[in-house]
Order: sequence, then structure tokens, then C-alpha cells
Amino acid sequence: MTSQGSAPGRLPGAFASQSPSSFTEFLAVHSPNMLPGNRELPAGVSAGEHFPHGTTIVSVTFPGGVVMGGDRRATAGNVIAQRDIEKVFRADEYSAIAIAGTAGIGLEVVRLFQVELEHYEKMEGRTLSLEGKANRLATMVRGNLGMALQGLVVVPLFAGYDEEREAGRIFSYDAAGGRYEEHEFHSIGSGSVFARGALKKLFRSDLSEEEAVLASIHALYDAADDDSATGGPDLTRRIFPVISVVTADGYRRMPDGRVGELVESVVQGRMSAPGGPPAPLR
Repeated sequence: MTSQGSAPGRLPGAFASQSPSSFTEFLAVHSPNMLPGNRELPAGVSAGEHFPHGTTIVSVTFPGGVVMGGDRRATAGNVIAQRDIEKVFRADEYSAIAIAGTAGIGLEVVRLFQVELEHYEKMEGRTLSLEGKANRLATMVRGNLGMALQGLVVVPLFAGYDEEREAGRIFSYDAAGGRYEEHEFHSIGSGSVFARGALKKLFRSDLSEEEAVLASIHALYDAADDDSATGGPDLTRRIFPVISVVTADGYRRMPDGRVGELVESVVQGRMSAPGGPPAPLR
């Protein structure tokens, strides 16, 4: 007899019964140890010194969609833990998610969120609304509160195309799972103060898609210029930010070659104007 009373070669009864539309809730009941937040650190361990952290993420709206970009550096204390980590991901067909904070747990949260959205669509036969997706992510972040209190903080940024409003939208979170809608643009991570400062000067409501991408690259460049934990463009290794765009046509990641061309144009412009493009005074 099998451990859960199922016949050999058949799924356990838990999988055959009516499951909730939330995959996270299913795991919490049947395998809670698989959830990212259900762990404890050994006593006396300083998370900030031992675990890689992702740094700066930016997101910018434009008429018809939203851009999300992230630098490629992960740090552990004063050490560069990885130079080419990716922090921006496809959540589903019409949304993107990015992470700042403890990289390992953040990547698990991303994978679980992707499965959560796919599971809901299969169980319900339809996709969640953009706000519904944002709320599901808030619940998952709240589930990591115990780890956050031990120093393993994960803060995501979520953005997508709202088919009802026909516009791009951005949602930010705090470590306790609070969800906040951001307007026009936003940034999270250690270099976010500098990135938001850059975006305040560069943002316009009539930006084209390419201009929104360029604004994101400029913001990440400024963040790296003032924050040592944020990685700037690495022209020698050809390591550039990850840039994704979400529109009515869906999610797409901008090819590295195209991002490289835009980055090189930004760097070339900074040769003559290190502070970046000036904002008009009138």
C-alpha cells in the first residue's frame, strides 16, 4: 500500500481531489516545506554577509505599455557575487516580474509566482486580471515575512499590460506584503534613489517605447554611477541590462544585441555629458 492510499502508478489522492485555484495554497497544505518562506536561519548567521543580493530594478510606462529593466550585478557584502545575474522575468503572457533583495529566495518566489499564474489559468479556464495577479504576489511576499525578519528580504516589482484599461501598470511591494500601485515609473533596490531621480528628469507622458527603454537605461546607468552594488554596462564582457517590454501584443524580452546598441549610444553620449541628458527648465 502506498503512503497516501493510492494505487501504484497513480497520483496521490490530494492531486485527484478538487484543488484550490491557488498553487501556493495547495503547497501550504500538502508540502509546506517547499514554500520559500518556510525556512529558518541558523542562530548567529548574518544574512547580509553570506547571501547574494540583487540590486536595482526600474520600470517606466509609455502609451500602450510598460518597460522593465534590471542591472546584472549581485553582491554579498562588499564582494561582487555575480556579474551577469538576471532579475527581470516573464510572469505570464501580459506581465513581468523583477526582484531585489536576497537573490536565491527571490528567484524561488519568481518561479512559484509563474506556476501560480499558470495553475490558476488551468484550473479556472481564464487568466487573472492584472490586479488579481498583483494581489496574489502580495500574498506570496507576505508569506516570506518570517525570513525577512531574519534578514532575507525579497522585494519584487510587478508590471504588466492591463487589457481593460489598455495601459501599462506598475505595482511595488514592501517586505510585509503591502501592495502599492505606482504611476508613470518606479524603481526598487539599493540604487533606486538615484534611478528614480534620473527618471523624474527624463519621464514624459508621451514617451515612445524606445524612449522609455532609453530612459530605463539612463536610470540604471545613474544608479550604477552612485551605488556600488548596482552594476553598470560592462562593455568588455558584453554584459548589459535585461530589458523587457509588455504591450497589447504581450511580453517580450528585448534582444541582447539591440540592448547593447542602445547601451553603447548612452555610453557614447555620456562621454561628452557625464551627467546624462539635461532636463528642460521650461
